[in-house]
Amino acid sequence: MATGPTHAMSGLLAWSGVCLAGVSGTASGAVGHAGLPLSVQTWAVGAALATGAALLPDIDHPESTIARTFGAVSEVASRGMHTLSHAVYRATRTRKDANRHGGHRGLTHTLVFGFFAGLATIAVINANQRWALPALLFVFCGLAVRGLLHEWTPRGDALAVTLVTAGLTWVCWRWLTPLAPGQAEWCGIAVITGCVAHYLGDAITEQGCPMLWPLPVLGKTWFPVAPPKALRMRTGGSVELMVVLPGLSLLAVWLTAATLHRLGMLPWLDRFSLLPT
Repeated sequence: MATGPTHAMSGLLAWSGVCLAGVSGTASGAVGHAGLPLSVQTWAVGAALATGAALLPDIDHPESTIARTFGAVSEVASRGMHTLSHAVYRATRTRKDANRHGGHRGLTHTLVFGFFAGLATIAVINANQRWALPALLFVFCGLAVRGLLHEWTPRGDALAVTLVTAGLTWVCWRWLTPLAPGQAEWCGIAVITGCVAHYLGDAITEQGCPMLWPLPVLGKTWFPVAPPKALRMRTGGSVELMVVLPGLSLLAVWLTAATLHRLGMLPWLDRFSLLPT
């Protein structure tokens, strides 16, 4: 897996890219191509969800960044998902798939999981906006905080992460509620976007990512999607930390500025010609 900050920034980058590509109009009149209204508030909450969701697939690894986000609670959840992921792998692998033991880069690292995570987000928010939205925000903001600040929030800092997350959740919730039509759908899209960003990030590491499961590729249902070995990076290596992470961060800031400009929040950016139109 790539490191937490790399995954988190990739989620923010992907979300801003999706919003910029799928939104026309400016300010309060901005709408997506599907007719869903998109406000600055919705973008901000979606950014929190996508950044956190870009860490979510690693819930299948008990030693991952997010497994220690909320202390014992997230560690127990991670061990449970690790067991389930391992069981699904063993039940659906073919003779050409590796005879491995362990659940990492299994079920949660598939497009199927990301899609259903997004659908579940939409369903839960629509079912109970009063309680579901703050609960989801709390979880995903926590993942985002832990992912972005993993060097400054070691395993024993679960309480500090929880308190910071609670503050961010309150701000986001107060800003977003009451939900306007289409905002639950944007929240689901944000979660899917973050998960897909994670898969693409893992695909360029040495192990690849079995995101296409259960579709068989070359006789494997868990085929590790990846570019040629020369284009892959080592997790936590110099290429990731000195090239990929800074590059993702700059692109994320650039696309974020462009999206907020499109939504009418940063009109003074008209003077710059480097923003995409």
